[in-house]
Amino acid sequence: MSLFRVLAVFFLTTLGFQSFSQDLKFISGEVMDVSNSEPLIGANVYWEGKTSSGVVTDLNGKFQLSLIPLPARLVISYVGYERSVRVINQNEAEKPIRFFLKSEEMSLDEIIIQERRPDEQVKNLDMGKSTVPIETIKNIPALFGEVDLLRSLQLLPGVKSAGEGTTGLFVRGGSADQNLVQLDGAPVYNASHFFGIFSVFNPDGLKTVDLYKGNMPASFGGRASSLIDVTLREGNNQQIHGEGGIGSISSRLTLDGPLFGKNSTFIVSGRRTYADVFLRLSSDENLKNNKLNFHDLSGKFSFILGEKDKLSISSYQGSDFLGLDEQFGLGWTNWVSAVNWSRVNSETYFFDLQGYHSRYNYSVEFDDPETGFEWRNNLSETGLKAIWTWLPNPKSQINWGVHSQYYNFAPIDLEPAPGSAIEPIVTNPKNGLLNNFFASVNYEFSSKLSTEAGLRWGLFNQVGKGVDYLYEGGIPGPEAEITDSLNYSTLENMKFYQGLEPRIAFRYLINDRFSVKTAFNRNFQYIQIASNSSAGLPIDRWILAGRYVEPIRSDQVSLGLFHNFNENRWELSVEGYYKDLNNVIDLRNGAQVLFTDQVETEVLAGKGWAYGAEFLLRKNIGKTTGWLAYTWSRTWRKIEGVSKNEPYNPRFDRPHDVTLVLNHEFSPSWSAGLTFVYTSGQAVSFPVGSYQVDNQVAPLYSDYRNLDRFPDYHRMDASVTWRNADKGRKWKGSWNFSIYNLYGRKNPFAYEFRQIYNDDINYDPSEDGEIVSSRPGVVMTYLFTFLPSITYNFKF
Repeated sequence: MSLFRVLAVFFLTTLGFQSFSQDLKFISGEVMDVSNSEPLIGANVYWEGKTSSGVVTDLNGKFQLSLIPLPARLVISYVGYERSVRVINQNEAEKPIRFFLKSEEMSLDEIIIQERRPDEQVKNLDMGKSTVPIETIKNIPALFGEVDLLRSLQLLPGVKSAGEGTTGLFVRGGSADQNLVQLDGAPVYNASHFFGIFSVFNPDGLKTVDLYKGNMPASFGGRASSLIDVTLREGNNQQIHGEGGIGSISSRLTLDGPLFGKNSTFIVSGRRTYADVFLRLSSDENLKNNKLNFHDLSGKFSFILGEKDKLSISSYQGSDFLGLDEQFGLGWTNWVSAVNWSRVNSETYFFDLQGYHSRYNYSVEFDDPETGFEWRNNLSETGLKAIWTWLPNPKSQINWGVHSQYYNFAPIDLEPAPGSAIEPIVTNPKNGLLNNFFASVNYEFSSKLSTEAGLRWGLFNQVGKGVDYLYEGGIPGPEAEITDSLNYSTLENMKFYQGLEPRIAFRYLINDRFSVKTAFNRNFQYIQIASNSSAGLPIDRWILAGRYVEPIRSDQVSLGLFHNFNENRWELSVEGYYKDLNNVIDLRNGAQVLFTDQVETEVLAGKGWAYGAEFLLRKNIGKTTGWLAYTWSRTWRKIEGVSKNEPYNPRFDRPHDVTLVLNHEFSPSWSAGLTFVYTSGQAVSFPVGSYQVDNQVAPLYSDYRNLDRFPDYHRMDASVTWRNADKGRKWKGSWNFSIYNLYGRKNPFAYEFRQIYNDDINYDPSEDGEIVSSRPGVVMTYLFTFLPSITYNFKF
């Protein structure tokens, strides 16, 4: 009898599943550009005569659409491409179908600067998400003619910069280390070249750039403020293509094409500066022997393994080096690798598996017979992530998965030179294991109301090999004595934290052009930077959550209004947010964190909060495109032991921020770009007096932090681009002329408070002779004024 029951249950279950699957039949496929096989994101797919029930392609150009009685005509359309109509019969519907669209000639008044559907901002569930097309980034006037991804993101509302010429980002009141920057899913720990002047990403090799400021999907986590998701593009499967540029400070080259046939492709992108070449040509011996250069190299290899499987392998390597007359050297290197496997199990079921390794190294060498040393350090993160996706019906999507991460922060290795008076420094490694489980569901209640709900559960262990120090009174501090130390073996648990991270968002569509959205996000962050610099330095000290430093918890609630008008040519959005932060760290006054094994004695933890409103008016279609953005925001911290326990503003608190980005097409050959930036000055502590120590005048600072401000910052940049006429030739070239800081504004980079002799800020008493007068003064340093550049770009 029991065997009969088992067989009966199996039969009924199988029959029920088959009946269920028959009611939920889909057609699936992908849409690509015929010229390079790149996936087309946001293409419209619908049955002829049923446009209201259509779908759009995802980030991989894929779609799933409910079946209707066959044969029927399927329509594929995408802005700027010829429409495709194909008759689908029963046999074709049983397996994924590929559609290749051809680009069409676009008239001057229909230039599209975005790779998404025109009404996307109104109808999707994204809240606090910004997408900047690569072509738009390339049209923005550039510093030294070097187009930069991260500097382009600074032009968006809610994103603050670290200062003149830097790529550091501060998103909605979060510090720079609270941004997760990832390349094809792998984290990048230092995303800048030249001390933050350029980012590590070569735009020629990129496919998409998405910035999440709120409503972060449950599949992402690990940072408290934002996600910058960068994706390398895939090579085309038709023929070898290339593009690149020769600029004022660097050159770049990108090649892509088929690898072993049409089912495999490659893309390789390289860039190098030649500032060091110009230094060698200098007649100044002090400059001639200096070295200053960076390079980066990235590649992606993609393989179609069958009708259901796709594999891609990505890698990035970049390094910087600064050498001063063979006496001082500073270098740092990123190496990021990722492997992604995607599988289409059925019309409604998908699986993605990703593995990655990210490594960051830096070294400092000082060549001096008395105080010489070599200092090396490195950190790495290794991860494995699996995501399952299920589409039970056209109104819902369910995702779930797991993400495991292993952190290794190596001990500091400071080796004195022979005969040096410097003592060697011994520290211990820091290791962490973070396991995340997540699930989310997207559901459309009606044509007007949709929701996205998700939950992420993080389980963090600080593990050995490592050492924990015990302090007198149980509280670490500069004066606290170490009473004992606890030694842990490899992978032995040292400290455990766990946290649930709920996320939920709603969108209510008032009409086809107007929607209201709201969202709540919670994030935990288990690693932080302890740094004296708000802009970020290559040698910043990363620290793990452990016995004395708890993970950051960030809660953010946001509300937004989104409106499109004039047939989606214009977009208007207004978003407000409030963010609450717990366990954020800051340094004690006079803290030294770089060379200590007891970093917990130099930091203090407390709470923070930020709030603001962001306005964005964007024009997407026409001869003139661009956007106008305004952000009003405030950022606060309150940490016991800092600023007399009173709330204070961190340096990146800038209440007002205005950006204007314009691009105009005069003709197929001529175009121009213009940007304008205005922000409140950054918060800073100026001396309130001075005192003498050993006949030297030293500045005296208030116990309250950042009560002063730099002057307001503003700058205008402009560029003109000329393209040679397209006469069917394979080689296509263009010239770009850019001017950074068009009207020569001297924006302060730093202030120095010191004695000025003989009313000359460059006067050196040890070399220039008698001192006639001496007075305290302030010397302002600025980086750039009127700075022109020229770049030749090409494609073949």
